[in-house]
Amino acid sequence: MALLRALLGATLTLAQVTTVAAQAGRLFTRADTLRGSFTTPGRAWWDVVFYDLHVAVHPADSSIRGYDGIAYRVLTPGRELQVDLMAPLEVDSMEQDGRAVMFRREGNAYFANLPTRQRAGDRRTITVYYHGKPRVAERPPWQGGFTWTTDSLGRPWIVTTDQGMGASVWWPNKDTQADEPDSQRVALTVPDPLIDVSNGRLRRVTHHADGTTTYEWFVVNPINNYAIAVGAGSYEHYGDLFQGEDGPLTLDFWPLRYHLDAAKRQFVQATTMLRCFEHWFGPYPWYEDGYKLVEVPHPGMEHQSAVAYGNWYANGYRGRDGSGTGLGLKWDFIIVHESAHEWFGNNITTKDLADMWVHESFANYAEGLYTECLFGKQAGADYTIGTRRSIRNDRPIIPAYGVNDQGSGDMYPKGGNMLHTIRQIVDDDDKWRAILRGLNRTFWHQTVMGKQVEDYISAHAGTDLTKVFDQYLRTTQVPVLEYRIEGGVLSYRWTDVVPGFDMSLKVSLSPDTFSVVHPTGEWQTVPLRLGTPADFKADANYYVITRNVTASPNVTK
Repeated sequence: MALLRALLGATLTLAQVTTVAAQAGRLFTRADTLRGSFTTPGRAWWDVVFYDLHVAVHPADSSIRGYDGIAYRVLTPGRELQVDLMAPLEVDSMEQDGRAVMFRREGNAYFANLPTRQRAGDRRTITVYYHGKPRVAERPPWQGGFTWTTDSLGRPWIVTTDQGMGASVWWPNKDTQADEPDSQRVALTVPDPLIDVSNGRLRRVTHHADGTTTYEWFVVNPINNYAIAVGAGSYEHYGDLFQGEDGPLTLDFWPLRYHLDAAKRQFVQATTMLRCFEHWFGPYPWYEDGYKLVEVPHPGMEHQSAVAYGNWYANGYRGRDGSGTGLGLKWDFIIVHESAHEWFGNNITTKDLADMWVHESFANYAEGLYTECLFGKQAGADYTIGTRRSIRNDRPIIPAYGVNDQGSGDMYPKGGNMLHTIRQIVDDDDKWRAILRGLNRTFWHQTVMGKQVEDYISAHAGTDLTKVFDQYLRTTQVPVLEYRIEGGVLSYRWTDVVPGFDMSLKVSLSPDTFSVVHPTGEWQTVPLRLGTPADFKADANYYVITRNVTASPNVTK
């Protein structure tokens, strides 16, 4: 411990130190644990049932003021309850059953000392009053908070983004992805003539004598806290109806007024997207709350039932194609990618930020599926393979658990290509589609650990994929197929892989066809019937590297 203290320096005490990350030498503190763990004493004993959020937004001084009624169910008896709210916002008071609640603050966590006994099975509510100037988003949506800006006509435009950072950057809540309310009210008061668009359905509009209006939105389904959003601007509205698997689904579109015509041209892609994703993933998860696209000044975000859209009403990702194939310029990236999160991220939400690959890998993979829906299977594969060019293999996709840590950005293209690789292993598109739909049916409106998703896929793929997930999610190494061709015989094995890695692979053993081989870490041989050794290759749909070794391997025949 003395050595650890010396390495950390005099600014940190042992009480502040939770652990030192093995990767990248990152230090985690008690504050990281309070933020990232869902099993801490102040969180484990209660389950959120309902958030009753009321916030007044004041663009004149970039401040907010409001309260949140947090209804919860007592799981086991407890007394101290953790509510999260990030500085510089401050809690003014808390109350329960009409009585003031004493609390203490530790960084961005407030601990309420509840005055009455909390018995298992009880349903209680604590109301938290707060105010202040929330953090300004530095680079939304990646570094979130409040964005106070104006549209091109100089009118106020106010939005929020907080994925990863946490919803407590602007409202008090149990800031963990592991605990979602069964429903939520979002009542936002903004100066006239701004219109606020938030999640769910608009239940009530109340005009006030002071020149403000309250827009009360209500979500009747479970919702992750980072999906709750402010969207206040000079919006216009129009709607449509999608006849989906579960019946008619309302589509509501909220562009800025001067973008109405552009929106009507571009947002027709939402219908094509919904049809494709319902085919692959199952019914849209929020028929009761509807589907919305809301224009924002940043690129976009997967706010549940109110997808944030800022893609300039053009195809690609603000005019770019991440695959380099040109296919990504034939559809609107934000409509497709962010809406895919309605299934993977919002319907299935990971309990821990470390498992964000479940959100982002599937959304990345969905881009290829959408391309397939439009242009055929080969085009979809070409798009997904093309996204490999942005893979860095700098850090594992899964980082440390329990400290609100997020892994490498490779969770997008590498994770998507991992899923595309697994599709090849399954080698049955009907079964693969059943797996994707089965995930959304089995974990419908639930929070999960990533391992549950891994285990489900393995169980229904008909083969144990544990080592495949370990390889792509928990290491930075790409599997290498080492091979040598000699006298009409192919020798091959896996290297740069986790122990026990035995993923099957399709390779060209004869002209114009692929055959399945089952490499392991040991050399194996198989007859080869190719005109020239240069014709040997692995199926490009697998994210692997092939290496022709020049030295003779020690092959056991």
